Amino acid sequence: MSPILKQISTVFIPVRDIGKAREWYCDILGLPVDGEILFGHLYIIPMNGTRIVLDSKIYSEDRTFKTPAFHFDTLNIVEAYTYMQSKNVNITTPIEHDKWFNFLDPDGNWLMICQC
Repeated sequence: MSPILKQISTVFIPVRDIGKAREWYCDILGLPVDGEILFGHLYIIPMNGTRIVLDSKIYSEDRTFKTPAFHFDTLNIVEAYTYMQSKNVNITTPIEHDKWFNFLDPDGNWLMICQC
């Protein structure tokens, strides 16, 4: 029996500027930009389930996600796609198989939204 739990609690995303990244992620997720930046380089995005931590201390261009390491969920992929377009997000794929699309954050991290 393994002492390691079968769950992921946090995903770290490398970002260049913690303040700007906090504003961008909070904007696309519809969250207030009022959470504290910890230790000058960490911001924990309030999420349901697995947390996301933005971290400017670990940032370098070669450490950004070159492929999505996770996906944000949606109940309506077309609505999510239209919403991200309205936010002028850099969308890198069309909606694929009526289920998902990829986009970039301002630091070049590849992310995904998926209707599951």
